[in-house]
Amino acid sequence: MYSTAHKNLLLQIARDSIEHGLKKSEGWVRAPSEIPSELQEERATFVTLTLGGELRGCIGMLEACRPLAEDVAENACSAAFRDPRFPPLSRAEFDDLHVSISVLSSPEEMGFSSEADLLGKIRPGIDGLILQEGFQKGTFLPSVWEELPETELFFKHLKMKAGLPADYWSDTLRIFRYTAEYIQ
Repeated sequence: MYSTAHKNLLLQIARDSIEHGLKKSEGWVRAPSEIPSELQEERATFVTLTLGGELRGCIGMLEACRPLAEDVAENACSAAFRDPRFPPLSRAEFDDLHVSISVLSSPEEMGFSSEADLLGKIRPGIDGLILQEGFQKGTFLPSVWEELPETELFFKHLKMKAGLPADYWSDTLRIFRYTAEYIQ
C-alpha cells in the first residue's frame, strides 16, 4: 500500500509525462530523479486513461522491468499517444482526462484440472488474469470485473481478447493470476 503522498506523486508523474508528450509530440519526461525509495522499486504497472467515463487509452507491463515511477511515466505516455485502438491524445482532451494507475503484483501460474476447476479457483473482483496459449496471450486487469462480474463471462471474454474462440479449451492453456493496487 502506498501513502497518499506517494499516490499523488505517481498521478502527477503520469500527467506530467502526458503533458510533456503534448508539448514535444514525441518522447516523454523521465520520472523525477528525487523520488522516494518506495517508488524506485521495480514494479509492473498499467496506466488507464478515460474521458467522460469512456476508455481513452490503456497500456502497461505484466512483468516488472524498471522502477515504478519510470514505468508509470512511460506507460502514461504510451497510453496517451501509442495505444493502437485510439488516435493520439489531443491538447483539447487533456484537461478532462482521468488517469488511473494499476500497480500489479507478480503473476503466479494457476494449477487446474479442467475449465470448471479453473473457474472455481478464480477470485472475482480480486484476480487479474493472463491467458496464454502458444503465442496467443491476453490479460484483463482486476478492474474489468466491474464490467464482466460473472466468472464464466469474464473468462470467455479473456479468451476472445487473446484471439481464441469463447468456447476454446485446451490442456496446454496456461493461466496466471495477479492482483493490483489502484491509484486514482
